[in-house]
Amino acid sequence: MGFATELKDLLKKNIREYGMYIALIIIMVIFSVLTKGTFISARNISKLIDATGYIAVLAVGMTLILIIRHIDLSVGYVAGFLGAIAAILLTQFKLPVIVTIPVILLIGVVIGVFYGFLVAKLNMPAFVVSLAGMLIFRGALLQATLKSGTIIIPNAGFNALGNGYIPDLSILPDLHFITLLLGAIAIVALIISEAKTRANKIRYNFEVVSTKIHVAKLILMSLIIAYIAFILAQFNGLSWTVVIVIVITGIYHFMTTRTVLGRHIYAVGGNPEAAKLSGISVRYITYFVFGSMSMLAALSGILFTARLQSATTTAGVGFELDAIAAAYVGGVSTSGGIGKVTGSIIGAFVMASLTNGMNLMGIDISWQYIIRGIVLILAVLFDVTTRNKK
Repeated sequence: MGFATELKDLLKKNIREYGMYIALIIIMVIFSVLTKGTFISARNISKLIDATGYIAVLAVGMTLILIIRHIDLSVGYVAGFLGAIAAILLTQFKLPVIVTIPVILLIGVVIGVFYGFLVAKLNMPAFVVSLAGMLIFRGALLQATLKSGTIIIPNAGFNALGNGYIPDLSILPDLHFITLLLGAIAIVALIISEAKTRANKIRYNFEVVSTKIHVAKLILMSLIIAYIAFILAQFNGLSWTVVIVIVITGIYHFMTTRTVLGRHIYAVGGNPEAAKLSGISVRYITYFVFGSMSMLAALSGILFTARLQSATTTAGVGFELDAIAAAYVGGVSTSGGIGKVTGSIIGAFVMASLTNGMNLMGIDISWQYIIRGIVLILAVLFDVTTRNKK
């Protein structure tokens, strides 16, 4: 089989996985042309990636929720409320950042486990539970900010989570050396990981792509990583927000692809009844997924509050819709059981790139909502079409 033919067949078989990457590249090319290079500038790309951080974190948790055939509509206001609680702990109670963050994350876990209890133990629909939660935490956010309306956070360490960048060694005058070094390390790690995965598949007689396709894939992915690292190094380097998103994505990607827990989550999403009959505790998987979702909502609230350097009454508005859209655009199936954390991260960047590009072009906000809605419809239509074909 020739290189072109094999590549065509590979794309056809894995169109769900590669579709969002192709869409992101097309969007970036179009907006780069229409904005005469402004979209692809180092400053704009860096700001775009940073601004996507809190939604990307939510999208990771929402991916697991949708995989097990549930939904959580309250994550936006949970994020806003817990961001306000973090602001209160820092300003009124004078707690240090190192104490405040674990406390907020723990509260998030408790909220999520309670949701899971209502859904898995009491058999309440997740839609109703999370809708009620959305109303409750919307009111709780208003109560938390009732006195001042906006809670200003003067803590530089906390605010650095949303606005700060990793330090540099100042070796290169116009480039962030540490960012370039981390990019190089990421490329080496990618090559080693892919080589090991390929070797294991060959050892157990699994189907693998040809060496030419394998090398071409590694080269392309390495070039993308190198390009992103170079772009970020031209501005201020990696932000702490990006570092947090990378760590969260890495942890959840490993958990969903390399652990028994991850396999159980997909099994529950694929067929809950069969999973239960095979000995998987659907109830505890539900507890874990909802607890994880609300913990990530708490982290999202921390990142957003740190980015604004304040807690506001409107924090969290629409976050849940952005997270759900990112997950579906990223390849999560509407029927459950299918989806990847990495795909949802790409989905978040697709939606953020659309918004950013349209803002640079001066497109009216009403049309922006319409276009984003159309993109979401197309993503779901793509899922339904490819699933029916299979």
